Amino acid sequence: MSLPLITEMRVRALIIPLAQPLKTASGTVQAAPMLLLDVQTDAGVCGHAYIFTYTPLVLGAVKQLATDLNLLLEGQPLDPLGLTNSLRSRFMLIGTYGLLDMVLAGIDMAVWDAHAKFLQLPLVRALGGSVGSGTAADGIPAYASFGMDGMADAVKHVAAAVERGFKAIKIKIGYPTLQEDIAVVRAAIKATEGAARLMVDYNQSLDVAEAMVRCPALDDEGLLWIEEPTRYDDNCGHAQIAAAIKTPLQLGENLWGPRQVAESLRMKASDYMMPDLMKIGGVSGWMQTVGLCAANNVRVSNHFFQEISVHLLRVTPTVHYIEYFQMADPILVDPLQVRNGNAIVRDSPGNGIQWKEEAVERYTL
Repeated sequence: MSLPLITEMRVRALIIPLAQPLKTASGTVQAAPMLLLDVQTDAGVCGHAYIFTYTPLVLGAVKQLATDLNLLLEGQPLDPLGLTNSLRSRFMLIGTYGLLDMVLAGIDMAVWDAHAKFLQLPLVRALGGSVGSGTAADGIPAYASFGMDGMADAVKHVAAAVERGFKAIKIKIGYPTLQEDIAVVRAAIKATEGAARLMVDYNQSLDVAEAMVRCPALDDEGLLWIEEPTRYDDNCGHAQIAAAIKTPLQLGENLWGPRQVAESLRMKASDYMMPDLMKIGGVSGWMQTVGLCAANNVRVSNHFFQEISVHLLRVTPTVHYIEYFQMADPILVDPLQVRNGNAIVRDSPGNGIQWKEEAVERYTL
């Protein structure tokens, strides 16, 4: 079977309002600046993906990068691994960490979607897995993800998530004092009424010395994990924290590619791993990374990009949780479904992303 050829990549920049701003101890995301990538082929299949730039300030630069890279895609075979390796080899001298890596990962995601559609398979099956029975019992355990919203809103959000059937919930902390952190955590745990476990995320807001005070103080609260207490690239600091606490440490969302994950694992900087598709290298980077994690017996969850991540977690040997955060839902025809706290993988070709074009047009810059 001859491979289809890529004819073009359509690039669109848009900003999607968030129903509630995502507050963290390191800053607030008011809206979701996103780049949509549509990779068209001469076989009539089109692959879809998006990347999230956190701030509108770099959205224009990312769009220009993607537009320029389109010149390297035209006429190339629909060969996800081969194309990803070829593109990355073009930038060996300058390196790819940062905005370029984000765009390359987005292209990889869109090409894998087109590839799976050409095979007329869901992405998970194109990767050698299965969708399962399609029931909640056969889904990926999901946790509801919230910001640093103060005690009253934390309690409200947690109670609503429990009502929806979530068995795990994450809130962000990093308040001015440890006493405030503990008070919010205890209020949130009480709001679960014993029906769900709680995770917390510091969003890199502490220095190591402060983290060595706050994280051990949370050890007796029964948390599922403590996430990114200090700078993502401080492996030594995180290893020190991880060794000092009983609660598992969770890192990974800001690590660039499998090599940085391998170094984090080597340094024992984290008990769990949480790759972000846009930073880990798309589908191709994810598959390399979870192999490393499996070899080290480290459980894997995702960060954002839930529509594609649900497929990838089905082929992740040490699967843990999927993060549920409805960032892209306003522009999707059929957003990810969660039933009784489990995310469902659909048995339709590709990664499941289909744009709601009237909404895309409304939010396009």
